[in-house]
Amino acid sequence: MQIILNLLYIYVAIYTAYFFALAVRNLFDRKYKIEKRVSTGIEEENLAVVIYSHNNKLTLGKLINQIKLQSYPIDRFKIYVILDNCIDGSEELFENERYVSVINIKEIGTIGKDEAISQFIKRFAVNREFDAYVFIDGDRSIPVDFLSSVNSALKSSNVVCGETILLFENLLFAEKIKSAFQKYNMNFIQKARGLFGLACLPDSGVLAVRKPLLDQIKQIDFKNIDEELKYNLLLSKIKTPCIYNPNIQSCVETYEYEFKRPRLSTRLHLFAKCITQIFTKNWVFAEHVFSLLQPNICLTGLIYLLLLGFAYKYYFFVGFKGVVLTLMVFIVGFLLSLLNSKLNFKETVYLAMYPFYSVAHIVKHFPPVRYLTQFIFNKIHGIVDVEKFTIDVMVQVGQAQLPCKLEFISENDFAKVKFVYKRKSFVTQKHIRMIDALQELRIKLSEYGYILRICGGCEYFQSTNDGTKNMLKGCCNCTKPSITLQPVKETLVWNSCSEFSPSQKLNVYNDVR
Repeated sequence: MQIILNLLYIYVAIYTAYFFALAVRNLFDRKYKIEKRVSTGIEEENLAVVIYSHNNKLTLGKLINQIKLQSYPIDRFKIYVILDNCIDGSEELFENERYVSVINIKEIGTIGKDEAISQFIKRFAVNREFDAYVFIDGDRSIPVDFLSSVNSALKSSNVVCGETILLFENLLFAEKIKSAFQKYNMNFIQKARGLFGLACLPDSGVLAVRKPLLDQIKQIDFKNIDEELKYNLLLSKIKTPCIYNPNIQSCVETYEYEFKRPRLSTRLHLFAKCITQIFTKNWVFAEHVFSLLQPNICLTGLIYLLLLGFAYKYYFFVGFKGVVLTLMVFIVGFLLSLLNSKLNFKETVYLAMYPFYSVAHIVKHFPPVRYLTQFIFNKIHGIVDVEKFTIDVMVQVGQAQLPCKLEFISENDFAKVKFVYKRKSFVTQKHIRMIDALQELRIKLSEYGYILRICGGCEYFQSTNDGTKNMLKGCCNCTKPSITLQPVKETLVWNSCSEFSPSQKLNVYNDVR
């Protein structure tokens, strides 16, 4: 027991020293302020601005206009837009566009950002015109000096990312807590690490990479947050870590933003794999590996309470005063970290709640608890067999089209459909057939003036008796040419195409009953 407590103290003492150093360094950020002032006066490099979009029509057009109005010379960058199986009419934005090259992915389903960007890199790998790639998600908005800030940051680092500013509108309680922590993490931890030249976690929503580096490693990994962490460890290993730069800023609507943190199991697994590789002169990689073990504030506080209780009653190798002194250094470091984190009073209160949220989140997703909760829920509702299938759809309101999701759920041979828009959802009653659950959803949406843009609600769609209970197959009778329709116009009720015309009948399925 004594050995374990000794190791725990050494662990938190080292972390306290690291945390205090970050807090002090973050107070002296003159470097970024100077860089911001001179960013428009340095040599401009040729940039490829690559925008990935999946049903982001509402924000994509605004982003394109913001890029065109950049203070950066327009002859020093080119815009590429990757439309990944968009069903919201995003391609209509570029019908008469001369300054944007569009890569429209159709007919093969949604391939995802990672695969889409990888294919783009392979396609343009031989292009010597560019000095760097700037990857942006189609749901972002940027200031007028965005490209100038990226160009300036790339002068000192081969891979850079920046601050994501969340637009706090209609947030739920848990989202307010996560948003406060996100802001604190960026404006303190990530910024201080950037000032020290230490690696940060890449933000695939906005990331800039110099072309020679991309030619060297020949890959980019945007699958998920865990894969992005592995990718950054690779960058640190070859001495080109991703560096955070607060001058590179982008905004995103909160409902579009996914709060992501690498799983603890992933961090521990990566630490175990990399620990034998740290005995080199690459101290940035070694620090990056050890940073995988850094605790959160809640865990640090619990360890200090344990050590204080033990050192007060029993012999401890640094004594009770030594533990108190270390704890005071940690508290001072935390107070200093708040000075430059740009949090207002309410956000600070929500930040104080994050440790409790974090513990609750860990307990909720702890495998035994998760399995037990699911088992009890299914028992109460009598659910034995559950299958789910989620697709992206568009809903028309007047002339506007909104990206939404449909989740088809099968429970104990009964069917229902869940409609999700932003943070709102509606679930139909249970039906014998999925087609009837979809019919209920269409009627419900029509009461509020919404039109579900899927084949099942189109006047050209005719359901066919395919021998199954749900009867989800049909054919399209549209005679207009469409790039989304095959010569054999077989389709499914949830498919979409550019020739959608809303059916005037809400009982479109009655003829196949």
